[in-house]
Amino acid sequence: MVPSILSIGTAVPETRLSQDAVRDLFASQPEIDRRTQRLIRAAFDASAIDFRHTVLPELGGLPRDGLRVRAESGMLLAPSTGARNDEYRRTAPTLFRDAAAAALSRAQISADKVTHVLTVSCTGFFAPGPDVALVRDLGLDAGVQRAHLGFIGCAAAMPALRLASSIAASDPSAMVLVVAAELCTLHVRCADDPDQIVAASIFADGAAAALVSGDPDYAATGRLELDGFETQLLPEGDDAMQWTIGDAGFEMTLTAQVPRLVGAHARSALPTIVASGIDAWAVHPGGRSILDRVEDALGAPPGALDASRETLRRYGNMSSATVLFVLDALWSRGLEDAAHIGALAFGPGLTVEAARMVHHAASSGVVEAPASADRDRVPVTAAR
Repeated sequence: MVPSILSIGTAVPETRLSQDAVRDLFASQPEIDRRTQRLIRAAFDASAIDFRHTVLPELGGLPRDGLRVRAESGMLLAPSTGARNDEYRRTAPTLFRDAAAAALSRAQISADKVTHVLTVSCTGFFAPGPDVALVRDLGLDAGVQRAHLGFIGCAAAMPALRLASSIAASDPSAMVLVVAAELCTLHVRCADDPDQIVAASIFADGAAAALVSGDPDYAATGRLELDGFETQLLPEGDDAMQWTIGDAGFEMTLTAQVPRLVGAHARSALPTIVASGIDAWAVHPGGRSILDRVEDALGAPPGALDASRETLRRYGNMSSATVLFVLDALWSRGLEDAAHIGALAFGPGLTVEAARMVHHAASSGVVEAPASADRDRVPVTAAR
């Protein structure tokens, strides 16, 4: 069997933020002048986001649990990078665990079947890392092979799936657990810089996991066959998207050039994926403008990126985990047997990462792994 995704699981923190409320919080900060207030309101209102999730209850007006980011007066504080990373270390493992457990449950696969663990994150660091925490939290075999893909940015889930596919192709008995978790709101800060305002308006917290295997025992189950990958470093845009470490958190640079550059090169950068004939698209919703530009570049019919837009509206941009949320949404809506899916994500560089997948419906009498149209009814992590 060609290596395939057998299931996807997702998890988000308990605190859900209303985009309007966060907009008003940032616009009301005492150091913000009228010009910056206008920029904040314009960025938040144009984001096409209704809600986001965070591990920081104070951002939602709730009592603090962990890192303090808001004074009693309502003023936003600026914790050090070390304090933010400490909160990542405290809260991220729960998100990793809950997304992984959801993927295992949906595939009806026990944890002792997992042979490899690949973790993905760019919003924090610690060692022993989230891969070790997963072994402990899920009760995996101590001999499970582990690797962590760190600081790659929003595109990182795609190289993780590519690596999982390679492992599964070389060892058909392998069961590879890929888990991406990002706590982007740990690094949100109040500023008058337009790039930081855009970052504050779109980034969110969440985690997603995928089980990948080429074991022929699963050939009759519903699955997404990993049919090929492409990656392209665009000829321009090194400075348009950056993720660096500052004294007051990780600093995201996301300039207004990103949508233009991605739109200009998306189709030509992916000749094999685009030429194969795509029936459904799972595009990382880096922002509304990026989706608009990519939709035009691909010549996609109206509604082709609805799963991406809906994910953006409900969850915001959760960096590397987001494209798996989009795939999950497509799968839950129902795909025709043998439908071809094109998955795209974008990262610093500018890098375009893509995968071609083929949906195989479950054979008669075999139950397809539950998709998560009902994921809001699945217990979500409190991440505390």
